[in-house]
Amino acid sequence: MFSKKKLHIFILVLILIGGFLVRLYRFDSPIADWHSWRQADTSSVSREFVEKGFDILHPKYHDLSNVPSGIDNPEGYRMVEFPIYNIKQAFLFKTFGFFTLEEWGRLVSIISSVFSSLFLYLIVARKSNKMLGLLSSFFYAFIPYNIYYGRTILPDTLMVAAILGGVYFFDLWIGKSIKLKTKSTIYFLLATIFTASAFLLKPYALFFTLPMIVLSYQKWGWGFLKKWQLWLFAILTVTPLAFWRIWIMQFPEGVPAGKWLLNGNGIRFRPSFFRWIGYERIIKLISGYLGVVILFFGIWKIRMLKEWIFLSSFLISSIFYVTVFATGNVQHDYYQILIMPSLSIIFAIGSFYLYKSTLGKVILLTCIFCLFYFGWNQIKDYFNINNRSIIAAGMAVDRLTPRGAKVIAVYDGDTSFLYQTKRKGWASQQNSVEEMVEKGADYMILVNPGKNELNFARQYNIIKSDSQYVIFDIRK
Repeated sequence: MFSKKKLHIFILVLILIGGFLVRLYRFDSPIADWHSWRQADTSSVSREFVEKGFDILHPKYHDLSNVPSGIDNPEGYRMVEFPIYNIKQAFLFKTFGFFTLEEWGRLVSIISSVFSSLFLYLIVARKSNKMLGLLSSFFYAFIPYNIYYGRTILPDTLMVAAILGGVYFFDLWIGKSIKLKTKSTIYFLLATIFTASAFLLKPYALFFTLPMIVLSYQKWGWGFLKKWQLWLFAILTVTPLAFWRIWIMQFPEGVPAGKWLLNGNGIRFRPSFFRWIGYERIIKLISGYLGVVILFFGIWKIRMLKEWIFLSSFLISSIFYVTVFATGNVQHDYYQILIMPSLSIIFAIGSFYLYKSTLGKVILLTCIFCLFYFGWNQIKDYFNINNRSIIAAGMAVDRLTPRGAKVIAVYDGDTSFLYQTKRKGWASQQNSVEEMVEKGADYMILVNPGKNELNFARQYNIIKSDSQYVIFDIRK
């Protein structure tokens, strides 16, 4: 017979293994599914590391256009997050002789998701109880929304794992002793490394330091502001981000415009903001409609927990984040990756208390069924390839054109088609063909061409043409 402790460990291991396995669904799919644009941009930096070497201070990718920054980018600089994710993806691909670059990217995200589930368990179990920890880990591992985004080639999932690791080791550090010696020093270093890495991966992680502030306040009151060790921690974690942001400002052509993410379309606190975030994302996409009952019950019951202030800080962090970056969260559903630990904790609390009564059990089972069934129906099409013509066209370009050729892969600015060609170039015809040739373009590729598109044949030679694509040689 299992002891209670061993049973908890056994269940946790099952959750982690299950969370890993479900994210292998369509593991070998090309980057042409939902949000393939951002995934292609991320993986492209890793491809450049593989082909050109690990110049981590000058990350580059395949897009030379002025679409992201408004400035022509002839060197293809990609100055966003510090390329920790890309270093991992490219290093693993170069080190091992199996899996494609894209599959290694997915593995980085999948393993990050597993660690997020583990850290979530460790945090909640330490501050509250092990059952809530298991439930938090379970929801994080198996909510359909999180299954899909837990295997996409994006740095967000790695950032979530890093900030959760930061919170966990920070709690161990201040709980042990903040005097920097012996085991305490190890916790301090781990908390610093995880937190600094989270900031470098996505500055949005700054919002999720509120749990650390709450932990500090609960231990010392406002006296925590006088602890030089905490100020050292803050300086060491924020300084790398500050230096990175100063550095990338030297390459404005590689820095995508980002101010619009705050409230670029004035949507914050308007009815449409609450409809998109509240209904379309949290109720419909993440909770599968009825699953939101568990969420509301968790919010209602959270004050019954001894550590309710600490656990609430995750939810408050998420609210601040979604509110500040209002347009970004409405525009992109992958922006909600960052709030999934908070929602998982609330789902866990709601489930924990609903299970205490017979009626609650019935409600809970019904809501969980709806959460997974309708949630999966919402998310299952995200795995689909949106346009298989770009795959065929990309393979043809790679086969029929020189490796150093620059191409115009016309796809309304979406770089997922350009990525398939394995060539640098442009994802839209931003200037006249003559001007694009002056910028270095050698070929133009159109997918699903019609009569108007084929009129290019009057001026340029066709390298290859079929119903899915046409490749033009536009060189003078």
